[in-house]
Amino acid sequence: MSDTLKANAIDVVILCGGLGTRLQSVLKDKPKPMENFSDRPFLELLIDYVGSFGFQRFILCTGHKGESIQDYFENKNDGKSYNISQEPSPLGTAGAIKYAEPLIDSNIFLAMNGDSFCEIDLISFMLFHYSKEALISVALASMEDASDYGGVTMGENDKIINFDEKKDTPSSGWVNAGVYIFDKSILNRIPPDKRYHLNKSAFLQ
Repeated sequence: MSDTLKANAIDVVILCGGLGTRLQSVLKDKPKPMENFSDRPFLELLIDYVGSFGFQRFILCTGHKGESIQDYFENKNDGKSYNISQEPSPLGTAGAIKYAEPLIDSNIFLAMNGDSFCEIDLISFMLFHYSKEALISVALASMEDASDYGGVTMGENDKIINFDEKKDTPSSGWVNAGVYIFDKSILNRIPPDKRYHLNKSAFLQ
């Protein structure tokens, strides 16, 4: 692997700032990514999986009840480094990444949702990103019923040409798996200190 693809030199931005409104009655005093599985927070299990590919630098974008994430990870001694980016107010998925920009050192970086898991070979994903000379790469998952997620339409050379709205009738297809690779220069397109989401407007400018 070339020096530009050494995982331990590439930042991983994890979005942990969602309100988790559907689970508030269960989680109460902690954000959704800190829900326990086998007596460990889901976020820690996700980080361990990502770390198994050699990634060591993590930026955790926190918001609602983010203090529990900071308390858990800021002094953790597991060979990885953690930086906490605490949003002053909800900024959306893209806005949270933009707010964390001062903490992102690598020219490309991984980004992913902190409350979902996608079993993907992250090194192969990065090699794919470089082979396409892309500014943004999005991991997709094939679903037998994509109606609850909204679909993704691809054109030639694996290029995404459209994000489809959710449909009332079941249909199979590709959906956004919530794992991304960004060239850091793409952050220049995201307005600072504004609520902005990783959606059609962000990807298809």
